Formats: sequence, structure tokens, C-alpha cells
Amino acid sequence: MRNDYFSWGRYPKVAHKDVIKFYWLSDISNLERYEYPILPYGYGKSYGDSCLNENGTLLDCSGLNKFISFDNETGILRCEAGVTLSSILDFFVPRGWFLPVTPGTKFISVAGAVANDVHGKNHHIAGTFGCHIKQFELLRSNGERLICSEKENQDFFRATIAGLGLTGLIIWVEFRLKPCPSPFFIMDSIKFYNIDEFFEINEQSEKDFEYTVSWVDCTSAGSKTGRGIFNRGNHAHPDEHKLPKLPKFKTRDFPFDAPFINSFTVEIFNKLYFNKQLQNKETKLIHYDPFFYPLDAVLNWNKAYGKNGFLQYQFVIPMKDEKEVIKEIIKHITKSGLSSFLTVLKKFGNIKSPGMLSFPREGITMAVDFRFDGLKTLKSLEELDEIVKSAGGIIYPAKDARMKGEDFRSFYPQYREFMKYIDPKFSSSFWRRVMS
Repeated sequence: MRNDYFSWGRYPKVAHKDVIKFYWLSDISNLERYEYPILPYGYGKSYGDSCLNENGTLLDCSGLNKFISFDNETGILRCEAGVTLSSILDFFVPRGWFLPVTPGTKFISVAGAVANDVHGKNHHIAGTFGCHIKQFELLRSNGERLICSEKENQDFFRATIAGLGLTGLIIWVEFRLKPCPSPFFIMDSIKFYNIDEFFEINEQSEKDFEYTVSWVDCTSAGSKTGRGIFNRGNHAHPDEHKLPKLPKFKTRDFPFDAPFINSFTVEIFNKLYFNKQLQNKETKLIHYDPFFYPLDAVLNWNKAYGKNGFLQYQFVIPMKDEKEVIKEIIKHITKSGLSSFLTVLKKFGNIKSPGMLSFPREGITMAVDFRFDGLKTLKSLEELDEIVKSAGGIIYPAKDARMKGEDFRSFYPQYREFMKYIDPKFSSSFWRRVMS
């Protein structure tokens, strides 16, 4: 049994019968030969149990990390499944290209970006990662190899994007990068003092800024409920801005495995973070690393939540009574005493993903990290579920480790169609949980 493969939230903790690591495409043999159910695994950055396969076999694809081809005219890159977003940025940003969509960490695999149909700060402009995929190769356990695109094997194309790794093994992915004039971004940071102000700033920003996202202080209350800092930005062109020298970044490892995150430290952190910006609005040139990936500067920052791990809760609600719903959710979090120093708020646009089970849809999304404190945490999140459901919202499967199966099936009624494309040899802890 192997108990050394985790999700990023480190909850739940499960043991696997075996882990098979691939280094070369030629290493991949008949997938039917494995005794137990199998599941692809990249770098373990999924927060919940969608990347876990308790009592099954994991196929570690992190060694499949080679570029295959690139067209400098169109920006179309073909690479193996285990290539990280980090390696793409390192190689292509100096050559004038950037990722079309990126989540809040660059340490994920391209196949993981497909399987979870990740989104980023530019959803209102660019949609999800799946919107930029040209084609990919999918290996089924019966030995069948499928080239999937919007024109070929369209059903498997739709099912595999946001398919949580269940339709087969992605071998390589071809997608389009976007032109990038420099490694820098011109960014505005704007303080807002309540949720109403967030919506006002967001409405002003979406037309002129490609990237928007906000940090929210969930310890604030009363007239300051939902205060935070709104960040918006665009690529910085050298003809328009005097660009600084490239900074030298050093990553540090979180020094200990202990519950540093608690109600006391969170309240102090949130006050300091909100007040660190002296002006209501600041504008600066910033490298893409701190703009998109501030947490990547601290390796293994998940250890700050202690050995019990943490849960990330991400939902999206439609634009109807969104202001009141967000206020209610923040008040619930504050009242519950749950410790959350990382709360992200953003508006999704109306660009539809090709993914059958894709999470983003037009509305307001919030992602909140909670230290896992057993039944107290689970009970509080179930109460949040009721608020989200009442508002017509849904929860993100790739971030989930505890939603009820009946809720998942209600949120994603298209699961019935999706099940037709699940490879009979593939399974996951998440899928077994939500189907039970």
C-alpha cells in the first residue's frame, strides 16, 4: 500500500494499492493489465479527492514532461500530459507567448488543466482552459487511441475536458498560447470597503481590464462586511511603459507542519493585509509571478493548516440576488469562526466551455480555504451548501472533498450523459463518493 500521494488539501488521507510512474510515452503499456481501478495523477494540486484513488492504482504522469512541437506563427503548442504550466512560462514568455488561461498556481500539469477545466482571472474575456484546446490524444484501457477535437471524436472531447481524469489517459495536448509583449503587467490595486463597492468596481473594470480578481476579508463585519482589495491588470507593452529589470525570485519551503492558520492569526493577517496598502488605489508594474502566483513563492504552504489539512470551498451563483447572497455567506463564515485567510471573489463571464462537466458559468464565484477541524468544519460547509443551493448555485468538483452525492448529481445533471464516456477501468475516490 502507498500512502505518500496526497491532494493539496491533504484531506482525506487515503492509501493506494500501487503507483506506476511513467517517464516516456513508450512506458505506457496495456492499461487493462492493472488489477485495481486506475486514475491519472499529476502533481497533486487538486484540493479535494478527485486526484485520489483509494485502494486503487495511480498512474503518475509527471515524468511525461516534454514539448513536442510549436508553431511560432499561430502559437499552437503540443506537449506531453505532464508538462507543467511553470515550464511553459519559463520557456515561452521570453519568446513572446503566454498561457491563454491560468489558475492560481503554475505547478500543475497540462493534462490536469484539461481534466479540471481550470479558470483564471480572465474568464470574462477568455473563458476556461478548455476553450483554447485544439486537440488531444486519449488512450483508453482497451488500447484504443482517440484524437479528440471539436471535429473528431467530439463526444470524448467534451467529456474529457472537465472530466476529472475518468475518460482515459491523456497522452498529449495541443492548445493555443497567446501573444505576450513582456513578462510584466500594469496592475491597479483598489480598496473596497464592502460588497456593494466590489460590484461597482468590477463593473467599471471588466470592459478595460483583461484580468480581474479580489481578495476579501472574511473577518470583517457590520458596515465593513466583505471589504477587500480589487486587483485588475493588463499586459504591459514596452512601447507604453518603462519596464524594470527582471526580478530574481527565490522560493521558500514552509518551515513546519503545524496549524499556523487559526482564528487568531487569520484576523491579524487580514487586518495587516488590508491596511498594508496606504492609498485607496495604487498602480504599479508587476511581474507575472506575483501577479498570478503569489502563493507559489512558498512551497508546501498547505502545511500551514496542520496535519489535518484544509478544505477549499468554491461555488458560483447566478447574477440575481448576488449581493445579498455573498453578504449572507460572509456573515456565516464570520459567525462560524472558521479560519480563512485566503478568500477570492470574482465574476465569471458568459463564455461557455466545451467541457461537459465544466464548473464556470456566468455569475459570482468565491473560493474560501478552511482549516479542517473535523465535524465542526463539515457541518458549517453543509450550511453553506444550503445557501448556495437556494441561490441556484453549484460547487466546483475539483476543489471538493465532502459534498453530498445527491448535491453533485443535482448541480451536474449532465453526469448521466458523462457516464457513457467513463473508461470502465478508471475510477477515483471523488467519483465513487458522489455516485454512492
